[in-house]
Amino acid sequence: MSTRSLFLVTGRMLISFGILNVILGIIAFFPVFSYKPWFVGWSVRIASSIWSGYLAVIAGVLLTLAEKQWTSRYLWQAAFTFSIFSVISSPVQGAIAVAALLLGPYCYYSFAGVSGTNYLSYAISSLFPYGKFASSCKDPLHYEWYHLVLQILDLVSGLVILCASLATVVKLTARLFQFGHLNGERN
Repeated sequence: MSTRSLFLVTGRMLISFGILNVILGIIAFFPVFSYKPWFVGWSVRIASSIWSGYLAVIAGVLLTLAEKQWTSRYLWQAAFTFSIFSVISSPVQGAIAVAALLLGPYCYYSFAGVSGTNYLSYAISSLFPYGKFASSCKDPLHYEWYHLVLQILDLVSGLVILCASLATVVKLTARLFQFGHLNGERN
C-alpha cells in the first residue's frame, strides 16, 4: 500500500467511524426505547464517545485535505496533532465501553404511586438482569440487549479509530524522522 493511499484510507476511516461514534453517543444520551423521557443521562460513557468521534472526524478531514493539498504543511501538522489526540482518547473510550458492558444498564425502581416517594426512583438501582422483580422496572423489555449492542458498537468503532490513528501517527512520525518535516517527498 502506498503512502498516499494509506492516508486517504485512514482519513476516510476516521471520518466514517468518527461520525458513527458521535451518533452512538447521541443515541446513548437520549433515553431511546425508555419510558422515562425526563431522564436524560449525561455521563462519562456518553461524553467519551462523542468527543472521541469529534476528534476522529477532525483528524480524518485534515488528513484527507492534507493528502490532496501537498503545499500546505499546516494541514499535516494539524492532522498529526489530532491523530495523536485520537490515539489518546480511543483507549479511554474502549475502557469505558468495556466497563459499561460489564456493569450493564441500570433499572431504576419507581415508587411514583406512593405519595411523596417519587424521588426514590433515582436512588434505588439494580444491575441487569433486573433480579426477581422485573415488573417493577420501568425500562422496556429487552433493554439490556439494546445496551449491549450499543456498547459493542462503541467498543469496535473505538478500536478501529485507534488503529487508524495509530497507523497515521506512526507513518507521519517516520516521515518526520526521515525528511525532517511532515510534508513528505514532494517538498
